[in-house]
Amino acid sequence: MILQYASALLISDLHLTPSMPLTAQRFIDFCEKDAPKVEAVFILGDLFEYWVGDDASFHSPFQQEVKRAIATLSTKVKTYYLHGNRDFLIGAHFLNKTGMTLLSDPSKIMIADNVYVLCHGDSLCTADIGYQVFRGWVRKAWLQKLFLKMPLNWRRSIANHLRSNSGIQYQRSIKPNADGVRAKTDVTLAACAAVLREQAGNQLIHGHTHLPAHHQENLGDQEWQRWVLSDWDLDHPESGRPRASALMIDQDGARYADLIKA
Repeated sequence: MILQYASALLISDLHLTPSMPLTAQRFIDFCEKDAPKVEAVFILGDLFEYWVGDDASFHSPFQQEVKRAIATLSTKVKTYYLHGNRDFLIGAHFLNKTGMTLLSDPSKIMIADNVYVLCHGDSLCTADIGYQVFRGWVRKAWLQKLFLKMPLNWRRSIANHLRSNSGIQYQRSIKPNADGVRAKTDVTLAACAAVLREQAGNQLIHGHTHLPAHHQENLGDQEWQRWVLSDWDLDHPESGRPRASALMIDQDGARYADLIKA
């Protein structure tokens, strides 16, 4: 049965880490002040910069603080989570402790009588063939079980190596002359059209690309709307304008809410 709510806030790509305290504090404030104003909150992946297993959070005061903030929020509104490409190893223990409900990618929901298809967004970047092959491997259950049996320091070392490679690719993609790289790391119309056909929808919401915008798109005779969620970063002013927003959906429609000014 499709989930139905009168109002919701949707966020993604916070990449929470102790090295970004301002961003983390804004999320905690969001849980306390902004999120309880709606019926449901949807976090569409990459809440954390990386996640190497629920057991690692036992040793992290930072992750414990975030867990408590979400657990408190979940006592007030229904809270949902969808795995991202950085934290797809968030498991049952963390979900149970926070009170979040895990959604499949993609998922279809109804808010204020309108149907939306939700996904993290990395599966839509089909021009990046190498990444899609990598994604297919790391989402295999047997490989995840093998990884989670490794010593914690090994897992962290692997995660840091992967983060470094990802960061290099992202920095290349945001250069003015890197249109080809940006196209490779952005979603494709064909992938968006395919997931919407599969889900019988025409309104798509995702994160991952860090390119927040509302698009009216079409491919052949198929038309749809697409909302891209913002990443959050209040700790690196040298990278440009601080970023923190949510997508608010209620009876007045869908619109971006600036959480910096809030």
